[in-house]
Amino acid sequence: MAMSESAATAVEISNPRGLAITSNFDVRPADNVDGYKSFVVGEFTFRRDSYFCHITWPGGRHQLAIDVFLRALMRDVAWGFFYGTVNFDTVFGTTNYYGEVEVFAGATNDAYTSAGRDFIQRFKSDELMKSFREMISDWTNEGYDPFAAPMETGAPWGAKNGENDTAVTRQRVTAKRMVSLPGDTPIRSDEDGFTVNRMFQDVPQDEPEVHVEPGFEHEVSAFNLYAYLSRSDVTWNPSVCSVVKDSLFCPTTEEFILPVEHGNDRCEWFIQLSDEIIWDVKDGSTGKPRAVVTMRSGDVSCMPADIRHQGYSNKRSMLLVWENGSPKIPDLIRAGKAPVVPVSW
Repeated sequence: MAMSESAATAVEISNPRGLAITSNFDVRPADNVDGYKSFVVGEFTFRRDSYFCHITWPGGRHQLAIDVFLRALMRDVAWGFFYGTVNFDTVFGTTNYYGEVEVFAGATNDAYTSAGRDFIQRFKSDELMKSFREMISDWTNEGYDPFAAPMETGAPWGAKNGENDTAVTRQRVTAKRMVSLPGDTPIRSDEDGFTVNRMFQDVPQDEPEVHVEPGFEHEVSAFNLYAYLSRSDVTWNPSVCSVVKDSLFCPTTEEFILPVEHGNDRCEWFIQLSDEIIWDVKDGSTGKPRAVVTMRSGDVSCMPADIRHQGYSNKRSMLLVWENGSPKIPDLIRAGKAPVVPVSW
């Protein structure tokens, strides 16, 4: 998720590599074979065909299955480049510096870095976001929703066929204080188009009764979080549902595979609210395996600040992601002034 504007500007933008800002962006006309535009981002070029995304840069090239690339790109766009690093796969990704973003090939892959073949460029966040938004719009065909579970969406394959901007421009929930408070994000309902998901038909939909002392109507509220999550129309998209200073509760529903390997730049707490998720945990810098964690309903874990993780959920599950949104943490960790784990014994 993106930082709020106030948080993003609260500290000086970090640039530990000292990279210059690149501002070279271009859109090339659609080809006459598959009908998709190509995109130039600095010295990276992105091209898609019926099955693959092809990425090239000086001295290198890489390809991803187009469904893998679009699901990852959708999260990068919707999350505002998220916290830390968004690895689309083991080679390509982005790292957020909250106002500026690094786009890389091989920078978190031990084979690339040890051979000196990694490539990184740095961009203004808003300029890169504009290019990525145009890419996800042009490359998403009618009926395909890169935010949905595979059984809830069409296929991304084939030649250019319409668009689905309604899906790729969804506004992520970012409550100012808490869902359901007057003037804040409302609870979900059939009338608003949020129906109960096929896998959550057994979730009770009753809401708590709240009797507020006169004069405190804007201060006291409650809602049924399980009912709220049962009506989520997207997967792997943590949304801010309650805020207390830098403490953010970001619940989400998960089905199939987390489309990215998320590389943390701070500790990140997970509370499994229902069902089961299996997490592959790797070293954040090299990609080497560190752990496999199975979380079942009621389990709590904390992902350290120096790892990357990717989850697998066979049945749609509910997960509460608890974030410390302070913009100061990444630089404190890089400087060795804050720990990469939540507790030591």
